[in-house]
Amino acid sequence: MIQSTEIATQNPWWVQRWLELLDSYRFKKRLERARIYAREGNVLSIEFEGSKVLAKVQGSEVEPYQVSLFLDPFTEEDWNYIIETMSQKAVFSAQLLAGEMPAKIEEVFTANGLSLFPFTLGDIRSRCSCPDKANPCKHIGAVYYQLGDRFSEDPFVLFQLRGRTKEQILESLRQLRGKKSGVNLSQTVASESTEQKKETKKKSKKTTDKEAKDLTRFWRYDEPLDSSLVAIAPPVDGKTVLNLLGRIPLAYADAQAVEQYLEQVYRTVSQQAIASALNRE
Repeated sequence: MIQSTEIATQNPWWVQRWLELLDSYRFKKRLERARIYAREGNVLSIEFEGSKVLAKVQGSEVEPYQVSLFLDPFTEEDWNYIIETMSQKAVFSAQLLAGEMPAKIEEVFTANGLSLFPFTLGDIRSRCSCPDKANPCKHIGAVYYQLGDRFSEDPFVLFQLRGRTKEQILESLRQLRGKKSGVNLSQTVASESTEQKKETKKKSKKTTDKEAKDLTRFWRYDEPLDSSLVAIAPPVDGKTVLNLLGRIPLAYADAQAVEQYLEQVYRTVSQQAIASALNRE
């Protein structure tokens, strides 16, 4: 019991939610066999075909069994509302770009009358080519547990089960930010009076030779950048400053504690930096 508690605390909250869904299944022994199958590497492959999961699971036969499962995907209209709601908080975009699931992301879906997570295992449509008539069989259950590992590595897998890939979501957010920036820019230009434009020109002409030759101002640029032109993405290899600097020269236990603390600090700073770059409250 202590061991399972320790494992649970190591899981991100969205993975824990998925595991709690599995634990709520009444046939515990069936899922325990499925957990063992997953742990022993019987799930040979997991692939996505749109929002559907296709997997091969090695069972008692020579040929692996074919498993397929999916959730009911959200409609195009649903996703438009979701993206609009999501774009209202820059921290959501920042955390997702950093590979984390925002703690309150479910509020985005519930605000639109939807649920990101299935309520019960019955909401997951699954099928296996094995002769076992029960659903989920241990092969399907093994895929459930393997998906938990996938969620831990990439929270966007959850969104893909609902019909949108990581690229589609980030592109939609980028386009929405671009449109809003364009509207704000047009309104600003339209509201600027002729006198203000003339005043701006006068000020620009008053730049002295001393200022023009001042090398300390060479790298300065006081005008705001158009946010729609800024492309923000986390490192492809997922490395942080800690990875580049190498192991901290302390005793193992101390070094591990310090590294865990700094990793959280760097993650928080990165999220805040991205949120600041997106220029939203």
